[in-house]
Amino acid sequence: MTTFALIGAGPGLGAAAARRFGREGFDIALISRSQDHLDALAAELDQDGVHARGFAADVRDQRALAAALDAATATLGPIEVLQYSPVPHKDFMKPVQHTRPEDLHGPLAFSLFGPMTAVERVLPDMRELGRGTVLFVNGGSAVRPHPERAGTSIAFAAESAYAAMLHDSLAPEDIHVAQLIIPGAIAPGDEHTDPALLADTLWSLHRQRGDFRHYASPLTT
Repeated sequence: MTTFALIGAGPGLGAAAARRFGREGFDIALISRSQDHLDALAAELDQDGVHARGFAADVRDQRALAAALDAATATLGPIEVLQYSPVPHKDFMKPVQHTRPEDLHGPLAFSLFGPMTAVERVLPDMRELGRGTVLFVNGGSAVRPHPERAGTSIAFAAESAYAAMLHDSLAPEDIHVAQLIIPGAIAPGDEHTDPALLADTLWSLHRQRGDFRHYASPLTT
């Protein structure tokens, strides 16, 4: 069996995506900063019949992230699907006129160097399998920069460009790269952004292997 690696394993979308892919038979590798949090989430998923294990790493620490993915592969098996969806830090969201060059180190490490490190680590297994999927999840500022959230807007734009280039360059190898844009907040019960609905969308992106960019709801603001 192959593995679904979830970078940004939280109680909302992350847990919903883990359940959705777990129901389809994937083992689940959960990655976030807190091992205690990961162990609790893995135990909760195990009660639902989903085989999950946690591997702690801060995505801004490239060595730790690479080690976590290596441990996940060694423990659970080759990673066929990678989802990159950690929630950005609030201190990345300064107004553009108050954002200095040094303020971009954190956002770029989080939204560009982190996913680049992760993709570099999982590609060999995907190539060995002859298939794979990389799912990027971003907010609306990835496609419409917000002057009050400069760091995230700049870093998300870089992540989007990287992901779009991957989509084109990896398609001949049957490795599909897709981006899901979620404008606004994820809200349980919402007709567009309920976590379970978004998890279904992510599963469809993996299975249908179509265009690069998709929107959970219309980008109106």
